[in-house]
Amino acid sequence: MAQDYAASVNGTHIRITRLGANGAPLVGTNNAYVTKAFVSLSMSPEFEDGDEFTRKTAAGEVCISVRTADTLKRVTLSISICNPDPEFTQMIAGGVLLSDAGTPANTLGWLAPATGVDPNPNGVAIEVWSKAMLNGKPAPTNPYYHWLIPYAVMRLSGEQVIQNDILETTFEGWGVGNAAFDDGPNTPHWPWQSDRAYGYARTNAVPAVTGYQAVVVDA
Repeated sequence: MAQDYAASVNGTHIRITRLGANGAPLVGTNNAYVTKAFVSLSMSPEFEDGDEFTRKTAAGEVCISVRTADTLKRVTLSISICNPDPEFTQMIAGGVLLSDAGTPANTLGWLAPATGVDPNPNGVAIEVWSKAMLNGKPAPTNPYYHWLIPYAVMRLSGEQVIQNDILETTFEGWGVGNAAFDDGPNTPHWPWQSDRAYGYARTNAVPAVTGYQAVVVDA
């Protein structure tokens, strides 16, 4: 499609996917999770400053000055959700789910990770969908943006305040490229390279359901 300059407005879905030690999506039941109950995702590129070299003449005048390029190291991330979702929290930041004795068990809560250990050593992949709006209405072609961070390490951050107001849960961390993510779990897929820290593309679909998703091997 030709560039139509649609704006990105509102977030519709966020999908978190467990990764294996090699960076590939972890295949099996309950290895991806989709929710619409998120407040925001922020992405801030973090750069390493280039080196600067200057040499002066004996008269104190600049003879030569060279500055190398700043280079991208990673993307800094922050995610907020509008409810204390234990399943989302455990998948993105580690910890332990608390469940009843039902069959199947019902999730009732969450416990923080043990102190002094890496709670999620393989990281997760994060995908977000937002609306592509053109002239005040959904774009007629590819009406969504699909955003990808193919490898992220996240933790709970900030205060969780129980008060006469809504409790907001916030996570922060960082992300880098992950070629092993490939086209991702299930549908909608990410059909482009995934070796960069983050990216986005227009698409015509969003996840069909929310909650836990099984990650399957492509046929």
